[in-house]
Amino acid sequence: MTKIKFGTDGWRAIIAQEFTVDNVARVSVAVAEWVKKYHSKEPSIVLGHDCRFAGELFATTAAKVFVHSGIKVHLAKGFVSTPMVSLGAFNKKSAMGVILTASHNPPSYNGYKLKGMHGGPLIPEHVQEVEDMIPDAHGLDLGSIDLAKAEKDGMLAYIDLETMYVDHVEDNFDMKAIRESGLRWGYDAMYGSGQNVIKRVLPEATMLHCDHDPSFQGQAPEPIHKNLIEFSELIKKGGIDCGLATDGDADRIGLYNSKGEFIDSHHIILLLIHYLVKYKQFTGKVVVAVSTTPKVKKLCDHYGLEYQVTKIGFKWICGIMINEDVLLGGEESGGIAIKGHIPERDGIWMGLTIWEFMAKSGKSLDDLIDEVYGIVGPFKYERNDLHISEDLKARVLDACEKGSYVKFGDLEVRRVETIDGYKFHFDKDQWLMIRASGTEPVLRCYAESDTLDNARAILASCQRTIGA
Repeated sequence: MTKIKFGTDGWRAIIAQEFTVDNVARVSVAVAEWVKKYHSKEPSIVLGHDCRFAGELFATTAAKVFVHSGIKVHLAKGFVSTPMVSLGAFNKKSAMGVILTASHNPPSYNGYKLKGMHGGPLIPEHVQEVEDMIPDAHGLDLGSIDLAKAEKDGMLAYIDLETMYVDHVEDNFDMKAIRESGLRWGYDAMYGSGQNVIKRVLPEATMLHCDHDPSFQGQAPEPIHKNLIEFSELIKKGGIDCGLATDGDADRIGLYNSKGEFIDSHHIILLLIHYLVKYKQFTGKVVVAVSTTPKVKKLCDHYGLEYQVTKIGFKWICGIMINEDVLLGGEESGGIAIKGHIPERDGIWMGLTIWEFMAKSGKSLDDLIDEVYGIVGPFKYERNDLHISEDLKARVLDACEKGSYVKFGDLEVRRVETIDGYKFHFDKDQWLMIRASGTEPVLRCYAESDTLDNARAILASCQRTIGA
């Protein structure tokens, strides 16, 4: 019997090892039990899967468990993105949204994400309740549960989440301005489930990896520069003013300027705040994970916005977004949500917001970044994921806990934040963060300085100091 645990964002496991039909059924039994506990009157679940191997098999397995438990299922036909399922759960007022996805993890993985009726991640305490309800065995004869009969009986209905999402885009963006701006857009879907949306709303955009390939060409569909070299090179050839990339389930964003240079999430968060406040007169609190640049606080101070820092994992941010007036919630990893949409990370939504900003201002991405630098000052950021032994990882985290690290190279630690992991602050707005991943066997190291070389030097100092 496999112990199933939900990490930073859902349960992830390797297909056919721990991610099996039986284990998906076990989790689904717990989800059904939780839904019936809190939503006893005609509950429903919006259910979908992304582009990964056997997604349809795992989604129909979950559907069988839910209908057997007396819960109506709105099942997406074909692959869908995580934001589509979240929007569907919100629009249908369903008790839960479930998507079978491993997001940005390598192709050998699949996963199971839980979404609340508010249209974002299920809040942490409810996720824990579901996890605690997972039985040792599902105890069902899955082969005897007939989905065709469930459809006939009104317990299963197929839903077009993609069209629902596209209509929502058309209703909320000035797509005419984006389409007629004269700017040339590029999109890399990384073979992920966002691939059809840009085809539908901006068919003239240059598309890359916008076809269905569950192998993702052997690469983890995470929108970071080392995974997007082909896209960067395409942009460098000219003819694209801004490039957008999204991950496997399209809830994370990657962005490129017209020179094919990667624009990290810290800069994207700053650009979004700047656009929403200065140009659109939006207000609200800004909530970011602890791995995000302190420049966000500087911009919030400039605009008089309340600012809050959370643990890593968008579920922590979402919990605040559903209860308070939040302008933006964001993470270093590319997961960002903004006012005017559901409280959910959405790579395509953020990309279209940036493109609308460019189209309506008539400025390049670099010009807009310079506007932000005029307020907070320039900076560069780099991240290094260290694949090290569990023994070394444990020793490093123990040393962090004990306060053993007082210097990294020539940089003296001035203070340490321990909200989630260990964020070491140095002079001149420079910092280094060390944290164990919640979804992968790696030690994540983050650094910020005034130049990219200096940020990389901090990471090199970190590796030398911890002996990695």
